Amino acid sequence: MKKMIALVLSLMMALSLCVCAQAEEKTTFKIGICNFVDDASLNQIIANIREQLKAIEAERGVTFEIKEDNCNLDGSVMQQIIADFIAEEVDLMVGIATPVAMTMQGMTEDNQIPVVFAAVSDPVGAGLVESLEAPGANITGTSDYLDTGAVLNLIFAANPDASKIALLYNPSEDASTAPIAAAKEILAAKGVSYKEYSGASISEVMLAADAIVADGMDAVFTPTDNTIMAAELSIYEKFAEAKIPHYTGADSFALNGAFLGYGVDYANLGKETANMIALILLDKADIASTPVMTFDNGTATVNTETCAAIGFDYDAIAEAFAPLCTTVQPITTAESFDDL
Repeated sequence: MKKMIALVLSLMMALSLCVCAQAEEKTTFKIGICNFVDDASLNQIIANIREQLKAIEAERGVTFEIKEDNCNLDGSVMQQIIADFIAEEVDLMVGIATPVAMTMQGMTEDNQIPVVFAAVSDPVGAGLVESLEAPGANITGTSDYLDTGAVLNLIFAANPDASKIALLYNPSEDASTAPIAAAKEILAAKGVSYKEYSGASISEVMLAADAIVADGMDAVFTPTDNTIMAAELSIYEKFAEAKIPHYTGADSFALNGAFLGYGVDYANLGKETANMIALILLDKADIASTPVMTFDNGTATVNTETCAAIGFDYDAIAEAFAPLCTTVQPITTAESFDDL
């Protein structure tokens, strides 16, 4: 009897060791990435996630099988993409921008698949995490939080007499909610008038841009709003011809023709998102207690072509902006960063 018990225990131990060995030997990981819309900043994030994961593969001897899709602002398509990720039993999902992250959060409540978001401006306000320091569930990521006051300061550094500011955004975008509220409060405190203009599609944004020009606004402010970003190539010439500078919350806006983009380095944000993925999958970090990563918002990117079209001198603008920014850098108009 004792021999039988000993044999059973030995078999159980062997089985346990075998299971543990298999868990430790896992070297291939499935990752599902869903992008919200085809724009330069978000595409740059994904390109840098892929590049950094490739470097981690070589360093750690693992393989990341990446499935990537883009819902292009369509909620039903987004849900289907995420459902496909779940069916394929991915080890981790990556949600690019707030709407994707929120949908992934809702669709992983039962299965608890880890979710890492990227380019979410206000993770706490969107209800994605309990706090930046301790997310509290199966989700964490990288934030492109925008310092609205810093952007508005640049408007008055370039034109101290600016008295009519247009706020251009999509009210349905969570990334715009807090910055637009902050902009209203700051401008009201300064005694500067403002008017809201909105659009939920490229055609609506173009109509809003026409209204801004017709109203003779002195400057336009847009936060990290993906709908406006998608429309920038269609509206920047309207503003340039009307001598109205467009101040925005990402360098990709400036790439696509806006006068100025102020915010995070999206290439670095993508790299750090990949490092967070590795931390969770390879180093078994507890996602619920892995802090959301935020970045310095000190880089101002000025489109030199638009700057000239508006009638500003780039050197004078760079000098005026320098005390208010970590870096001021020039850029020229292109569809994507790869085209530069």
